[in-house]
Amino acid sequence: MTSSVAARAEALDALDSVLPFDRREFLAGLLTDSDVETLRHLAKEGIGENSLRALASDLGYLEAWCQAATGSPLPWPAPEALLIKFVAHHLWDPAKREADSSHGMPDEVATALKSAGLLRIDGPHAPNTVRRRLSSWSTLTGWRGLTGKFNAPGLRGAVKLAVRASARPRVRKSRKAVTADILASLLRTCAGDRLVDVRDRALLLTAFASGGRRRSEVSSLRFEQLIDEDPVPVDPKEPDGPKLPCTKIQLGRTKTTEADEDAMVLLVGRPVTALREWLEEAKITEGAVFRSIDRWGNLERRAMTPQAVNLIVKRRIAEAGLDPTLFSAHGLRSGYLTETARRGIPLIEAMQQSQHRSVNQASRYYNEVDRQLGRAARVIV
Repeated sequence: MTSSVAARAEALDALDSVLPFDRREFLAGLLTDSDVETLRHLAKEGIGENSLRALASDLGYLEAWCQAATGSPLPWPAPEALLIKFVAHHLWDPAKREADSSHGMPDEVATALKSAGLLRIDGPHAPNTVRRRLSSWSTLTGWRGLTGKFNAPGLRGAVKLAVRASARPRVRKSRKAVTADILASLLRTCAGDRLVDVRDRALLLTAFASGGRRRSEVSSLRFEQLIDEDPVPVDPKEPDGPKLPCTKIQLGRTKTTEADEDAMVLLVGRPVTALREWLEEAKITEGAVFRSIDRWGNLERRAMTPQAVNLIVKRRIAEAGLDPTLFSAHGLRSGYLTETARRGIPLIEAMQQSQHRSVNQASRYYNEVDRQLGRAARVIV
């Protein structure tokens, strides 16, 4: 490691709560000194950890792409021509590529990005990924006190035409939803009394029952966000009847909420029991709720990463005899809304728990259930 890279890695140590150690080493080799200072400045300004992590990842990709495509570091501010080149390299027509090898991302650029572990696909990128990276690029430009060309008509036109040409259908983050029946299969795989089983039971039940929390929210959940509430009746119509345990989760800042908002969700019944069992077994009284467990069964103090949450879901899916390529942690979120739709729970009530802000987005799961159970698709059966 060169002295300059080592110095950047040391500077990134200040972001140890956001960037895992191996990620900091990797980014230090891609970013410039100015990039690192920008990230540290953003951290001091109080930007959310998830947002900062995404910005750091996108910045590393942009620097690597620019170096491979132009032979030079990323310029600030970027000229409009470079922005359009980025779009042309990532959104293109596969049919046209067959007739014109210069169309799309050049082979040497793709090879450089793949060798760095930054490119895993051979076709055009998803339009939303390109838009997100352009948005990150714009945000980072603004934080440097500069004005970019991100609203230039030429760039907007290039994105619009490229999206149309790429004709890439939208792919869900999890091809299949983890509905209640699937969740039951996953829970059977972790029904033992090993510490890892206790943790995974609590994680799966908490993530699903709290409205389908995102993997980043699950990994960043802290003990201080949990507040025990008075037990609630099993049957709301019989307030003096049997009771169920209840815990409130204060969400703080998420993808759709801000830290100063009073956003919260409730856990009732079995998920509360599983969560309390995990906290007691792991002796957790502060800090991260869900933590890594090494191969010898030792509990670590640091919170697990969002990627680790996804791997747990996929591992349990495989152990249940299902195809892990069809499921991801996001399937818990889509599965929760799908399940509430199946049970006839009003959409607005489900959204209070899932914390979806967009009725259009949340209602897609309800519409799909209606279509599956309706007659329009059953004219010939």
